[in-house]
Amino acid sequence: MLKGETMNITVYSASSGQVPPLYVDVARELGRELARRGHTLVNGAGRTGLMGAVADACLGEGGEAVGIIPQFMVEQGWQHSGMSRLVVTPDMHTRKETMARMGDACIALPGGVGTLEELLEIITWKQLGLYLKPVVVLNTGGYYDALLSQLERAVGENFMRPQHRDIWKVAHSAAEALELAVSTPWWDPSVRKFAAL
Repeated sequence: MLKGETMNITVYSASSGQVPPLYVDVARELGRELARRGHTLVNGAGRTGLMGAVADACLGEGGEAVGIIPQFMVEQGWQHSGMSRLVVTPDMHTRKETMARMGDACIALPGGVGTLEELLEIITWKQLGLYLKPVVVLNTGGYYDALLSQLERAVGENFMRPQHRDIWKVAHSAAEALELAVSTPWWDPSVRKFAAL
């Protein structure tokens, strides 16, 4: 992606509305920065937690936010009502595939098991050469330190190859996350031959 070119950025994040303000603040900053830089937010369309905060901030700054949400969540009334565009999928699997396909890069904000599952799945897809785009972990307040340490252990004990460390990049601010999303080269699909040790 050329510098200055606008992108669709998929953002994985928590739906919990009970998280510490530190995480809400960085979600809002990411939303504002997406809009200011002309990028489109793609997320899970939740109205609460970091999902809602990043969308609200993006939309509040005049940006575009596309939400991908499964039908059963719409039936529960969990969707953000102000998204620029809402895509309703039949199930969670289709939601995740659509979010990955629509984005030119993905950024993981802090989150619970759903966010962790999305992040680890996209790392797995990239390891297999099925997803080639930038993956950025926004490690606010060291939230992802334990996961990153676990991934490092996986490399150290030969569950992953050393070159798999390049699957993800780690950022410590919204601005840095977006810089990495724009500047990180796409993954070489020939890496799938290294998927098995």
